[in-house]
Amino acid sequence: MLVTVDDMLKKAHKEGYAVGHFNINNLEWTKAVLLTAQENSSPVILGVSEGAGKYMGGFKTVVGMVNGMLEELNITVPVALHLDHGSYEGAQKAMDAGFSSVMFDGSHYDIDENIEKTKEIIRIAQSKGISVEAEVGSIGGEEDGVIGSGEVADPNECKTIADLGVSILAAGIGNIHGKYPENWKGLDFDVLKQIDDITNDVPLVLHGGTGIPEDMVKKAISLGVAKINVNTECQWAFAAETRKYIEEGKDLEGKGFDPRKLLAPGTEAVKEIVKEKMELFGSINKA
Repeated sequence: MLVTVDDMLKKAHKEGYAVGHFNINNLEWTKAVLLTAQENSSPVILGVSEGAGKYMGGFKTVVGMVNGMLEELNITVPVALHLDHGSYEGAQKAMDAGFSSVMFDGSHYDIDENIEKTKEIIRIAQSKGISVEAEVGSIGGEEDGVIGSGEVADPNECKTIADLGVSILAAGIGNIHGKYPENWKGLDFDVLKQIDDITNDVPLVLHGGTGIPEDMVKKAISLGVAKINVNTECQWAFAAETRKYIEEGKDLEGKGFDPRKLLAPGTEAVKEIVKEKMELFGSINKA
């Protein structure tokens, strides 16, 4: 059964580790993440962007697939199904479809409008027993076609949004989605510490987990980050192994063209990345 992120992230925040949010893009991805979580006794968050939800046939399709897998694969670890970077309308649709958690990304609105819309999403979510993530200071890079430059959030704005009753808060601290440029300045730990100090134990979220050096990830966890989002790294690994399989001509041997065989190496690569991240984040055996 799907759960909210509340209990898993409060526990992580208190005990000094983070839970991985892994974006899913299809059945293989979903299965890989769930099996890896079960094998390593780790709580896990399945992230779905609005674009990925549309690609997979809509939010209800995603909910049906995930719930079916939880039952058929005997998944007993805590699993949250979370809308990633949801719009105001998208967050409501995901809640109606059966997601257990949603992110409302109001970071592109001015702070007053962000507050009003976040309040309304929280009101609906609380009536349905769903957790909410809000964002302050847009995360850089590209997310479903929206490009941000990696802003650093204002700690006072973070407190204002945190006090509305969100379960988790994504605060920009110079992190970006996708590949980090060579001249990237790194994470702003001074601001992260200020945000953690001022937001009264609300677990913090680090978006753009791909490419942040391991020591920075560990330091961010020590300063209140309890949820880390990973997507691009899994995509790179999946693409590389699929390319290798085809370049070696394995799709031309016997029934190598069968999608179950064709997609297997990429799926295994996703499992390896997910396990590596769970080790780095400290979530293994925390289910």
